[in-house]
Amino acid sequence: MTKSELATQMQDAGAVIPGKTVKIDFGDDGVLLLDGNANTVSESDAAADTTIKVSWADWEALAAGQLDGMTAFMTGKLKVEGDMSNAMQLQGVLSKLK
Repeated sequence: MTKSELATQMQDAGAVIPGKTVKIDFGDDGVLLLDGNANTVSESDAAADTTIKVSWADWEALAAGQLDGMTAFMTGKLKVEGDMSNAMQLQGVLSKLK
């Protein structure tokens, strides 16, 4: 799956946190912005309440259920900047993709 396909899939699934903005930063592979105010998912690199930094490979493992979010966080594969509670809600967002 490409990042653009993921953005479309997340948009179609309504995978946003209402009233919050969350940026998923894949490093050199770009970003996705989950905008719960506008109810959109885009590849825009804008300010967010929470930024989650994760490699594309680790994101795919998380989405496939092969990597646990807490394990990824504890081992440094996933880093969170900003409001941690939004990151905790990401697990619910991921469940909408299955």
